[in-house]
Amino acid sequence: MKENSFYDFFQQNISEHFTEIKVLKDTSDRRITLLRHPVSHQLFVLRQSSGDPSVYRKLIGVQCDYLPRVYEVAEKDGQLLVLEEYIQGDSLDEVLHCGLLDRTQTRHYALQLCEALWVLHSFGAVHRDVKPENILLRGSDAVLIDFDASRIQKLNQSSDTTMLGTNGYAAPEQYGVAQTDARTDIYALGVVMNVMLTGQHPAQVLAGGHLGRVIRRCTMMRPAQRYPNVRVLMEAL
Repeated sequence: MKENSFYDFFQQNISEHFTEIKVLKDTSDRRITLLRHPVSHQLFVLRQSSGDPSVYRKLIGVQCDYLPRVYEVAEKDGQLLVLEEYIQGDSLDEVLHCGLLDRTQTRHYALQLCEALWVLHSFGAVHRDVKPENILLRGSDAVLIDFDASRIQKLNQSSDTTMLGTNGYAAPEQYGVAQTDARTDIYALGVVMNVMLTGQHPAQVLAGGHLGRVIRRCTMMRPAQRYPNVRVLMEAL
């Protein structure tokens, strides 16, 4: 079936076989809807956005406790439909509004996020938008969500064709000076760890102790000065 035809088929199948519970997010560039299957009563998330479907497609069938399961992806004229697992829990951003985390909690969640990033990086993907709003806490697990800004690294390019990311968490290379890679996500994770501990960017207040030294290396301006991959970062943690 051609991609455009599959998109239409998928959209119709969703409307016929799922019940819309509520809209979780509706902006100019994306709509996220909570669905329920009427027979199994299982909850799903339907993402409607624009962008590249490559990373979502790579995630179909992948099972990792720290990533949502992606069940189906369709694309038509730059518009995406993604059916994925519903993660029940509060975002890290919401949790941090109630208070900071201690060092044990920070290390615990950071190691889990490293596991999620290792899966992405293993097939050449870069998340490019690691931030508290994109981390859901499901019980004791941290789940990394939202791959709309993600991309598959292209080895023949010197910089990204589209600059995406969130100010404060985006690494310097995301502003067009170089191509993003795994070390870009390591930078963002370093900022997230510091925010967990201090509530601020490491450029303003750097956490102390061993974790502070780890965060400092994660957030070096030059990618070559950061940890080369998340496995090395995990060893440091």
